Amino acid sequence: MDPERAIFRMYQEIGRKKVIIMKKLKSILAGLLSMSLLFSATACGEEAAENSSHYKSEDDVAISAPADEQGGGMDVDISGQTIHWLATYDLNPSNNQDRSVALTLFEDVYGGKVEWIQCTSDDKFDVLTNRILGGDPVDMFPYEWDALPNGVYKEQYQPLDDYLDLEDPIWEDMSDAIDMYEYNGKHYVVPYAISDPLLITYSRNMCQENGLEDPYELYQDGKWDWDVFMDMMKTFTANGDGSTQRYGIAGWFGQAMVQSTGKTIVNFDGKEFTNNIYDEDIEAAETLMAEMRSLNLYDPTWYGNFPEAGNILFYGMADWSLNGSNAKNQDADLMVVPFPKSPDADEYYLCANFAAKMLVKNSDKGDAVATYIYCERLAETQEEYVQAAKDKALIVEQSASGVVLGYRTEEQYDAIMQFKEDTTPVFDFGYGMGSTMYGDGEYTYETRGIMNNLMDALLTYPEIDSWAVLRDNWSAAIDDVLETYNSAIE
Repeated sequence: MDPERAIFRMYQEIGRKKVIIMKKLKSILAGLLSMSLLFSATACGEEAAENSSHYKSEDDVAISAPADEQGGGMDVDISGQTIHWLATYDLNPSNNQDRSVALTLFEDVYGGKVEWIQCTSDDKFDVLTNRILGGDPVDMFPYEWDALPNGVYKEQYQPLDDYLDLEDPIWEDMSDAIDMYEYNGKHYVVPYAISDPLLITYSRNMCQENGLEDPYELYQDGKWDWDVFMDMMKTFTANGDGSTQRYGIAGWFGQAMVQSTGKTIVNFDGKEFTNNIYDEDIEAAETLMAEMRSLNLYDPTWYGNFPEAGNILFYGMADWSLNGSNAKNQDADLMVVPFPKSPDADEYYLCANFAAKMLVKNSDKGDAVATYIYCERLAETQEEYVQAAKDKALIVEQSASGVVLGYRTEEQYDAIMQFKEDTTPVFDFGYGMGSTMYGDGEYTYETRGIMNNLMDALLTYPEIDSWAVLRDNWSAAIDDVLETYNSAIE
């Protein structure tokens, strides 16, 4: 008897629940089988994931997959179970959109369903709290920076350890991020992908016209650092004829600049949060921002896309802005690159979000939520799904009248995927410690979050004239916040 038949016969005798494992075996033996993937070339869906940061997430890729040929790795029977998903957006398709790969696998392989509980960005946490306290069904909630430690401290979420096998090889590429999020010996956040990388968009044409090297080529050679970055901005601004004010950079900048050091304001060793505000590398990044302001290199104007006027060299923003930037600058030959590294850094660090879903406190659907998360990971890792996602991402977005609304080139797409693999993502727990640490308030220096101030006050508040002043203004307040969360660690 051949090995494949023997394996199938063995599992045939175990019963209905092991049908799922047979599907996993089919996935392992996929090289022996002929598999196909059908996908629709329709525009991306409208549901945009809500993030705790100010930069917006791009729409999820939605494609169809024939689920009867897909493998499953969760040895659970959740057939007929419905997850109650509380969010500002629906995971179910609407307006003739396709189902996402994850939802297709969750429904067709595992037999689960997702029911959307609608909320707004303003009331989502109130709705979450009220449903938990009132006993109303709610099982899954989007991961946001505030989830850890603040959301866990407020008893909004429960760990996933009893439901996900994190030793499964499918999680191997995310193991560092998963370990980073371990809290009180448990995993409340299990990222299945890196999302919304903060990048610098630039025009190759503008660089060439100003006698500047290509930042992407510098990055590939390991020479894209703060020194080159500053020299390029100084050259560009000096080359102006005086008719138009030139700037070196605009967009979302301070956070990525600090995190390009690989250091964080709040450190966490798994047992204790500590204040790292006196770190020398962080001081170097902050001092560089102060220099940029003094030289008038930073334009604080908010731009939703790479500016069209040709007077700004670099534009910092998450990759969601790239499609629209390309459409508005079709002759500029735009390219993207990670933020430059410190000259003293041994590698490039990436300021980004992590895609994850939270298991809500008191939910009795732990297996179902974990299965949905696993399906998201499958969609991010299986070759046929990854290729289909790329094919869809390269579709040019057009209006009904044929006007180009957005696109990204294959070179840009491949580069971004490579950045995610080659760089080390950074997460600062200071963003997850409530509104005192991270919040808009009335958006003044005195009322907004400490992290907000630490990341851009030297760029935007003239009265704060040095890192020493900024640091000393807030260091004691950080210590007070950390004391609260450290007291809750067992």
